Amino acid sequence: MTQHQTEDLTQSLLDAALMHVPFDGWSDATFQAAIADAGVDPVVARALFPRGAVDLAVAFHRQGDEAMMDRLRNTDLSDMRFRDRIAAAVRFRLEAAEDKEAVRRGMTLFSLPQHAPTGARLVWETTDKIWSTLGDSSEDYNWYSKRATLSGVYGATVLFWLGDDSPDHHATWEFLDRRIDNVMQFEKVKGQMRSNPLSKPFVSMAERLLSPLRAPQSTNDVPGRQQ
Repeated sequence: MTQHQTEDLTQSLLDAALMHVPFDGWSDATFQAAIADAGVDPVVARALFPRGAVDLAVAFHRQGDEAMMDRLRNTDLSDMRFRDRIAAAVRFRLEAAEDKEAVRRGMTLFSLPQHAPTGARLVWETTDKIWSTLGDSSEDYNWYSKRATLSGVYGATVLFWLGDDSPDHHATWEFLDRRIDNVMQFEKVKGQMRSNPLSKPFVSMAERLLSPLRAPQSTNDVPGRQQ
């Protein structure tokens, strides 16, 4: 099977599944209905998505990531402050998820203990793609702290967005700006601690302990490594 055929089948199954997700969630019932509606051989479908609807939900999430990155690459952000570029990226990511109910059902799925690691990895992937697309070049522990911080901001914003019925999700974007402002204030405090004679020794010690951490060298090395 060619790459093009695989992509076509994946999209057909995903499109078919999204018709059933609002009623049955990302479940086996949805997966079986998608196979029937798309007319895909069940053996082929299972080969493409070994975990069935769980892998369909993963594909749905990653499709949103790709749409976000395409929009980031094709939007001139040069006049924006960096914190506003981050806010724009998160907004682009949420706007790429046109089916809010599919996102809601996905969060329900990935909150289950057996699927929580997959959900956490997907959020980490999203934040990594935001930082990487915006040109982050950190190679030390800052690589992790940036993504961990943004993961918290992103997760909180998604939850707010799911319950937001304001025009054009205006309340969500205000919420996002406040969360990023909180992060910037934290970074300011960190900077002040580095210059404060009383706290500087403790900051230096923490940085020495973290200094062996290095950014992953490939997409298959997500946890990173120590030297």
